[in-house]
Amino acid sequence: MQFQRFEHINQTCRNLDETREFYQTLFPDWTVRAEGVEGGWRWQHFGDRQFYLALNQPPKNTEVTQSTGHLEHLGFVIEDGEAMKKLLDQQEIEYTVFKSPETKTRIYVNDPDGTEIELVDYEDTYELK
Repeated sequence: MQFQRFEHINQTCRNLDETREFYQTLFPDWTVRAEGVEGGWRWQHFGDRQFYLALNQPPKNTEVTQSTGHLEHLGFVIEDGEAMKKLLDQQEIEYTVFKSPETKTRIYVNDPDGTEIELVDYEDTYELK
C-alpha cells in the first residue's frame, strides 16, 4: 500500500466554536466539511478539500486528560509570513517569530486549547517547500 496524502489532525477542544474561529482567522478559506454529535461529543471537520482539523468537544462535566507523547506543535505552510503577522497583530493574537536558512519566517502561536501552531513561509529557493 502506498501513502497518498496526509488528511487530518484530531484535536480535543475546550470550546469547539472558539477553536474553529481561531483557525478560521488564520485560514479564512477553510469551511466546515461535516459536523455532528456522537455519544455526547460534538465534532466538526474544518478545513479544505485536501486537509482538515477534526475538532472534538466532550460533553459537559467530562474530564479530558492529556496523554504522554502528545504533539509538540502542528506545522502549516503559508504563502506570506508578513501578511500573517499583520493579521495576527490586527486580531491581537500573540506570536513569536524565528528564522532559519530555509524559511523567510516561522511564526509560532498557540490556539485556544494551548496547541502550538507553526506557520512557515519558505524561501523561494528552498526546493522542498
